[in-house]
Amino acid sequence: MPSFPKSPLRGEIWFVQLPVDPPGKGRRPVVIVSLDARNRHERADTVLVVPLTTSIHKDVPTHIFLPAGETGLPSDSSARAEDVTVIRKGNLIEPQTRLRQLAHKRICELASKVSVAMGCSP
Repeated sequence: MPSFPKSPLRGEIWFVQLPVDPPGKGRRPVVIVSLDARNRHERADTVLVVPLTTSIHKDVPTHIFLPAGETGLPSDSSARAEDVTVIRKGNLIEPQTRLRQLAHKRICELASKVSVAMGCSP
């Protein structure tokens, strides 16, 4: 089993090349939304993430606006709850600068937006 230098934690922002992104698209930030019990488990080699985008559309019911001050990223972004996905820990790239960790309340807000994306409005 591969050993990872640092386990990603719930609410942290990491970077990854998403397989669904177009070729040539760079790494994008993602927020870790899986429970830390899974994130830290030595036999679990995946984490659950929600991708972030700088294409902000405040009227999309499955997006959450995240100001740069909340994330530590250089620009405001939106979390795209409809694109929640599983990523291998080995594909995650730790940020080079310290970013902020999203609060539990924000992760739960994302969970409610995933429910909306599935047609199960809270």
